[in-house]
Amino acid sequence: MGRMKMPPGINAIEEEPEDYDSPYSNKATLGCVINTEIAAVLAVMRRNVRWGGRYMSGDDQLEHSLIQSLKALRKQIFSWQHQWHTVNPILYLQPFLDVIRSDETGAPITGVALSSVYKILTLDMIDQTTANVEDAVHLIVDSVTSCRFEVTDPASEEVVLMKILQVLLACMKSKASVMLSNQHVCTIVNTCFRIVHQAGSKGELLQRIARHTMHELVRSIFSHLPDVDNTEHALVNGGNKVKQEVRGPDSEYAFGAQQLDNGNSGSELDGQLSSGSFISNSSTAPISGMMDEFGAGAGKDAVPVDLQMMTEPYGVPSLVEIFHFLCSLLNLFEHTGMGPRSNTIAFDEDVPLFALGLINSAIELGGPSIRRHPRLLSLVQDELFRNLMQFGLSMSPLILSMVCSIVLNLYQHLRTELKLQLEAFFSCVILRLAQSRYGASYQQQEVAMEALVDFCRQKTFMVEMYANLDCDITCSNVFEDLANLLSKSAFPVNCPLSSMHILALDGLIAVIQGMAERIANGSLSSEQAPVALDEYTPFWLVKCDDYGDPNHWVPFVRRRKYIKRRLMIGADHFNRDPKKGLEFLQGTHLLPDKLDPQSVACFFRYTAGLDKNLVGDFLGNHDEFCVQVLHEFAGTFDFQDMNLDTALRLFLETFRLPGESQKIQRVLEAFSERYYEQSPQILVNKDAALLLSYSLIMLNTDQHNVQVKKKMTEEDFIRNNRHINGGNDLPRDFLTELYHSICKNEIRTTPEQGAGYPEMNPSRWIDLMHKSKRTAPFILSDSRAYLDHDMFAIMSGPTIAAISVVFDHAEHEEVYQTCIDGFLAVAKISACHHLEDVLDDLVVSLCKFTTLLNPSSVEEPVLAFGDDAKARMATITVFTIANRYGDYIRTGWRNILDCILRLHKLGLLPARVASDAADETEVSAEPGHGKPVANSLAATHMHSMGTPRRSSGLMGRFSQLLSLDTEEPRSQPTEQQLAAHQRTLQTIQKCHIDSIFTESKFLQAESLLQLARALIWAAGRPQKGNSSPEDEDTAVFCLELLIAITLNNRDRIVLLWQGVYEHIANIVQSTVMPCALVEKAVFGLLKICQRLLPYKENLADELLRSMQLVLKLDARVADAYCEQITQEVSRLVKANATHIRSQMGWRTITSLLSITARHPEASEAGFDALLFIMSDGAHLLPANYVLCVDASRQFAESRVGQAERSVRALDLMGGSVDSLARWACEAREAMPEDEVTKMSEDIGEMWLRLVQGLRKVCLDQREEVRNHALLSLQRCLTGVDGIQLPHILWSQCFDVVIFTMLDDLLEIAQGQSQKDFRNMEGTLILAMKLLSKVFLQLLHDLLQLTTFCKLWLGVLSRMEKYMKVKVRGKKSEKLQELVPELLKNTLLVMKTRGVLVHRSALGGDSLWELTWLHVNNIAPSLQSEVFPDQESRQPETQGHQVSEETVSAHANESLANNGS
Repeated sequence: MGRMKMPPGINAIEEEPEDYDSPYSNKATLGCVINTEIAAVLAVMRRNVRWGGRYMSGDDQLEHSLIQSLKALRKQIFSWQHQWHTVNPILYLQPFLDVIRSDETGAPITGVALSSVYKILTLDMIDQTTANVEDAVHLIVDSVTSCRFEVTDPASEEVVLMKILQVLLACMKSKASVMLSNQHVCTIVNTCFRIVHQAGSKGELLQRIARHTMHELVRSIFSHLPDVDNTEHALVNGGNKVKQEVRGPDSEYAFGAQQLDNGNSGSELDGQLSSGSFISNSSTAPISGMMDEFGAGAGKDAVPVDLQMMTEPYGVPSLVEIFHFLCSLLNLFEHTGMGPRSNTIAFDEDVPLFALGLINSAIELGGPSIRRHPRLLSLVQDELFRNLMQFGLSMSPLILSMVCSIVLNLYQHLRTELKLQLEAFFSCVILRLAQSRYGASYQQQEVAMEALVDFCRQKTFMVEMYANLDCDITCSNVFEDLANLLSKSAFPVNCPLSSMHILALDGLIAVIQGMAERIANGSLSSEQAPVALDEYTPFWLVKCDDYGDPNHWVPFVRRRKYIKRRLMIGADHFNRDPKKGLEFLQGTHLLPDKLDPQSVACFFRYTAGLDKNLVGDFLGNHDEFCVQVLHEFAGTFDFQDMNLDTALRLFLETFRLPGESQKIQRVLEAFSERYYEQSPQILVNKDAALLLSYSLIMLNTDQHNVQVKKKMTEEDFIRNNRHINGGNDLPRDFLTELYHSICKNEIRTTPEQGAGYPEMNPSRWIDLMHKSKRTAPFILSDSRAYLDHDMFAIMSGPTIAAISVVFDHAEHEEVYQTCIDGFLAVAKISACHHLEDVLDDLVVSLCKFTTLLNPSSVEEPVLAFGDDAKARMATITVFTIANRYGDYIRTGWRNILDCILRLHKLGLLPARVASDAADETEVSAEPGHGKPVANSLAATHMHSMGTPRRSSGLMGRFSQLLSLDTEEPRSQPTEQQLAAHQRTLQTIQKCHIDSIFTESKFLQAESLLQLARALIWAAGRPQKGNSSPEDEDTAVFCLELLIAITLNNRDRIVLLWQGVYEHIANIVQSTVMPCALVEKAVFGLLKICQRLLPYKENLADELLRSMQLVLKLDARVADAYCEQITQEVSRLVKANATHIRSQMGWRTITSLLSITARHPEASEAGFDALLFIMSDGAHLLPANYVLCVDASRQFAESRVGQAERSVRALDLMGGSVDSLARWACEAREAMPEDEVTKMSEDIGEMWLRLVQGLRKVCLDQREEVRNHALLSLQRCLTGVDGIQLPHILWSQCFDVVIFTMLDDLLEIAQGQSQKDFRNMEGTLILAMKLLSKVFLQLLHDLLQLTTFCKLWLGVLSRMEKYMKVKVRGKKSEKLQELVPELLKNTLLVMKTRGVLVHRSALGGDSLWELTWLHVNNIAPSLQSEVFPDQESRQPETQGHQVSEETVSAHANESLANNGS
């Protein structure tokens, strides 16, 4: 068998194994295929009488040459020994192509031959590697495009045309298509287009197929564009070098102008078709002219192209030619006056739609590659876009929709090259059509809005509009206008919600969600410093170093936007007062301090919103500076290669031409000078330009002023302008063109003021093309949030308002969800860009939709809420925002709290909202105990004391709601009610309201403070007297939450403390009766102190001082809660005793404990706390010593409880001496000398307070307590060895404590109230013993006193009184026995120590004398018993006085002698 055909691009190798991929790879198989086709053609030919018989015209030829060549081929095909791709395809194609070209064959025969060629092409028998492939494909195209046949019936004609289309498309799609030349590709397109055109008069099917084929052709051709080499000749296969392209958008090769092989033009395709079928109806009439242009170099602008280039394998030349042809199909309507503004019915949308579809396909496939080829790009930038602008205003929604799709494609692929074109499209098309006020139909509005929303869905679209247009002083604020348009269009004003509103909302939310997504990508601009101009730089020259680097372009566009805003403000000032406007701009450094003409001219030229009348007056002024500004102003225009009338139109659009002729003269002089400088064309000097400009202004007035009745003719105009060009005439056709231009299109000398979206006219388009050469490069944004802060600040207000209004009007859940997504995106952006005001606005807006703030007119608010999906979604959203973005909520907390309170009133809050918030820390604070019992204390007592709280369990609440009057039996809730209630519960669950408070520790400081303030505000001012139970319930709940967040934020207590304390103080001081609120306030305060003391030592005093509020409670309130307060204080002390350091803090604690001493219920807990502090001196400190002793004394004196407790209190007092001794010892060991002295004084002072306290208890009515107090006092007076009290203190102690106590006891014993004091005798005995014992034990110290004598006499006088005391009316025998004995003992010790010694030195010895004077009154016999040897000398001693020094000296001496 023969060799196989190779896959494309692989050269045949002899030893290659057989390739079974294709059924047609075998030589014989391919031979059979061709044989089959020959047989098919011959068979059809034989059926025709003309071919079936013998061919008789010549003797030498028996058969017709067409049949002969087919038969000859049949003989050869099986005898070829070479591989197929080495066989010249012309050999086996030529017979078929001859049949196709022959005008003798009928339609059926031509059709079969075309099918054969189609089959050969589609079997991939021919590819790039095939021998002589180039000539073969060219031959196929030439033959098929010059196909001839006899028409027998319309149906067979249509079949042939379809097959022609089929074969041409197969040519373009085959692997060999890269060998086609530019010229042949153009021919194929030309032929297909002719068939499309002809099909208008044929059947529907042919029309469809023809158009489809045209689309496929364009797709096939333009899909090669990305593969074209980026060289000037730029061909698909890059094979041969050709001469450089001729530049310019219109320099394409003359389409279809070449003659085809047989000398007939391609139009002969139609030549033999049924007559009159070429132009079938009026709608296609313009096409024939169009095609002639296509075949004649595409109109007047075409530049002949090097013919060699057209014979090269196809590339850019043919693509440019085809694209230009497609664009020119759109121009067609300009020429025929079928513009988009004409009557809708007469306007046929068919051809433009077809052309736009082809263009769209070309752009989709050519895509970004177009920018590599300047000629294609310039076609897109100018001709295509100009047509799109015009068709954009078409009344046909289909055309508008197609135009928008093309622009979206262009945006995707080529936006960097189309900056000003895109601006014009949005300003002149989308913004005009999307609003009804410009006369657009509803359908147009809808299509424009859909297109805009599609753009908004491109993530970077709005950012790029903002960066490139809004931040450019020469461009309009497209981003701002589009954002406002979307917000306004989403607003249903006095009408129900329509699909248009939802569409606009989708666009808005797409923009917002784009911003929200960018947040995750970093680079938030809130860190950027605000822009400020420190010095003057020409604002129109501000440039960016690198438009590709965000580090450069971001600050650059922000600065440019700042300048633009300032210029707008300057324009506003200028419109009110030009002088002040310029001064304002000098103040903001946008104009120099000394005005120069150029800067003022640029201000006029580049600032939008200026009053054009004022600008015109300024420019026309004769003042020298104004004239300079005028010339600089004219210098900002680019009139290069522009017609005079176009230039004049552009110039006069920027201001209003003044009325006075001198001003007009000055303005036109400046214009003419600039025009002549740039576009002299045929004008010889600037005077010619001036005269002609004047003439045009006059013609304009003449033609368009209604008061001028006799209008100037063309001849008049030409006559008026004779000899003005340097004495010569201007060319007649030049003037004629100017005349008609002005007549058709007025020059507006009073341009419209202010905003609005202008229509695009030819002169503006020319100006746009000029500007686009100079405009700043297009900035491409990536997915980071560089400018979102600035953009969001512009659109946030209208956006929130629009979403809210739609949400309000909406009735479908999917619309609710869209709105909710929008709200959440707005919240995210506000939070991440730190726009707290925006977030607050959003929260306020959302809270309204929860329906929780409405005064409840509904009978069953819980069920109504359950049935209202909108309210439930809004509620979940509010709390989602509060939980996620609470850091940035400020005043919004008030609204959120209002919602929480409403839920609380309805009994819908989980019971744990406040308690969990507070107790979470409890667990972590005391991990060993789990939750202490104490924790529930406040709660358990609150309900019993306060107003009865309503049932707070959710189901309990529900049953209350559904129960009717108590007499009636309770109705069972219906299915619907249960479902509604279930929904309500699920909603509240999803809100996670409790985590707002439990997670408050993570809130930013400012937000936390606002939350606390909101709670205080929501709780309301406490009222004296009765408030309603509901108000009190609210106040209690708010207070619980306030305490919870205080406890959760112990590290930031300083921030909250002042507000919390003041709030609690208000409650405490304004409450006169026990109630839940004051209870919560007091116990909350104690709990805060209890929890925070360990963590906040610097605040300890502040916290403890706050507890003094408890002391300020009204007596009735204090009484009601005394026991619990004491338990809390006791717990606080036990937990935090080590953290309480200051005297002030302890004073508060001990004051609270002391009060309880006399309270029956509370005293136990109070004493317990005191025991904890004082037992073994555990927590006694110099700071709290006196306070604790005083508190113990109060407990000792208190008659509440058993006497045993008073005794224990006395033990605490007595035991506290050990602490004093310990401190004294520590001080001596550790402190420097001077501090030790100071410490000793302090300890002495404390000791004195201790014994004074005990002295008071010694007078207690209860014998047991009184006597125990005496013993404790004795212990404190005698057990002070370690303290080293100063001697002087003892004198004080005897005077203030011992003597006073003895005197008081004596008075009681003798007084009237003996019946209250049982067994005083025993107490007096103990007191006497104490006196004696203390005196003797301290004798050594007392002797150091200068007042020893006086003190000793005090002792004696007390003994004397006690000797004589009458208890219950009779003298006490026990005392009369005891006193002499004690006295004797004392005297003996004094004698032994040498204190009481008789000396007869100079001056006598008064101590001796006085002693015996008193002793003799008590027991006269004692002197002789103690000093038996002194009796005889007694009289001598009388009358002598002893000096104090002597006594002291004696004492010292005797101590020295006797030891101690």
